[in-house]
Amino acid sequence: MLSRLCVIVPAYNEEENIASVITDIRKHQPQADIVVVNDGSSDRTEAVAHGAGATVLNLAVNLGIGGAVQTGFLHARDARYDFAVQLDGDGQHQASDISYLLEPLQAGDADVVIGSRFVRGDGFQSSPTRRFGIRLISWVNRVLTGQLILDNTSGFRAYGRKAIIFLAENYPQDYPEPEAVVQLLRNGFRLSEVAVQMRARSGGSSSIKARHSVYYMAKVILSNIIGISGSRGAVHDR
Repeated sequence: MLSRLCVIVPAYNEEENIASVITDIRKHQPQADIVVVNDGSSDRTEAVAHGAGATVLNLAVNLGIGGAVQTGFLHARDARYDFAVQLDGDGQHQASDISYLLEPLQAGDADVVIGSRFVRGDGFQSSPTRRFGIRLISWVNRVLTGQLILDNTSGFRAYGRKAIIFLAENYPQDYPEPEAVVQLLRNGFRLSEVAVQMRARSGGSSSIKARHSVYYMAKVILSNIIGISGSRGAVHDR
């Protein structure tokens, strides 16, 4: 039986990029179901995504990246997908790399695979300020979990069935990617990184503005330190 793959694309005001993102996914993963989570966009993101052939889940209000991605996990869980890939709607991730993220899952070597721009260190590396913040978060998360993840903020990830079920109920809010790393490791999931090459955003603007980078870094670190003492969630298939 062939594995079923869902590609979750959270999108907020991405009318300039979403069609090319969907086309790229369709080219490299023609068997995948593409689910765009339209996070209360005020532009034509919904219409453009529909026109490009994706399934669109519309949120009535903007919940932020955490709520949008969790909506995708809920859909993937309830539709019983074997694997899910999270890929941003801004065009920074290359769908040609999806196969590299899926390989460790399909081989049974990992439960979650993160596409990392820092394994090889090529492609778009973000600004110096954000790179410093990412390195600091990486160090803190290593202290908290015992495992070094180079690119804790990457929104390009692949998940097996058990991780989908867990995150459908336990995905963090606000800026969730680094917090999810801690949650997953503390709950016994196996995480690995593979090298990917990212691109600079071609249109629109990031939800994390430069002036908010310091706040973002401090919030993530504090949230992870506080959350490390939280209870572990149970994983049940459905």
